[in-house]
Amino acid sequence: MTLWKEYYLPQNIDDALKSLASAPGPVSLVAGGTDLLLDLQQGRHAPVHTLVDISAIQELKVLEIRQDRLFVGAAVPLNRIVASPLVTEHAQALVEAAGLIGGPQVRNTATLGGNVGHALPAADGTISLLALDAQAEIADAGGCRQVPLLELFLGPGRSALVPGKEILVGFYLPLRASGEASAFRRVMRPQGVAIAILNMSVWVRRQEDLIGEIRIGIGPAGTTPQRARSAEGILRGKPFAEQDLAQALDALLAETHFRTSPHRSTAEYRHHLAGVLLKETLSAAWDRTFSTRA
Repeated sequence: MTLWKEYYLPQNIDDALKSLASAPGPVSLVAGGTDLLLDLQQGRHAPVHTLVDISAIQELKVLEIRQDRLFVGAAVPLNRIVASPLVTEHAQALVEAAGLIGGPQVRNTATLGGNVGHALPAADGTISLLALDAQAEIADAGGCRQVPLLELFLGPGRSALVPGKEILVGFYLPLRASGEASAFRRVMRPQGVAIAILNMSVWVRRQEDLIGEIRIGIGPAGTTPQRARSAEGILRGKPFAEQDLAQALDALLAETHFRTSPHRSTAEYRHHLAGVLLKETLSAAWDRTFSTRA
């Protein structure tokens, strides 16, 4: 079975955009291909005429400090993120999330851009990036622009990136300052189905004994990845205390939309797990705020 008719391997972003624009039929970008190729084989993705492979574009494989922010290129393999001292220092939640995606062979090939571009509401990389306040860089024929991460999602599996016209270049993350830290946790089905029942990421800034600032990402809690903003508002400015966690959980449950899924779990079980993950993930991030930066 032929999954595509034409295949291009551009060496830079401009050439990739030209290949997209000149494709005579349905076109798709591919990097690691760990999701796309399976979806094509199994009929979960509409047939494509042209594949534009962006894995050779060096601009998309950069991982560095750039303009006082951490830049992670969209085509950086997940195993490189896990092994990176820079990401470990400034975005521990991303390291933990990337290290849980697939197995070692998948992580050798799969990319962060692919994880985000697949637009699933519980993608581990996406949920970690939400708490880290990531900005996405997008290229089109008019140049590059940066947008908040949440603007990339329209619904389950529906990215806001314009097919055939836009390329996800990478992600900008704020550098970690003293008293700041992050963490990522998830609960999976034990039967070998590689999907999360629930996952959560937390970034926190400690101000003496108070939670000075906090961001919480959670999924799947709706049709797109979610920030638990009401829960953040309750915890902001408070000490790390059980009673405040209980109020924050009530707010989180009120603003999220858990549903029963035969492939994941019941809504009731997710309600229970939300409390467990909130305490565990925030505790891990909070404890790290006391550690000395390298």
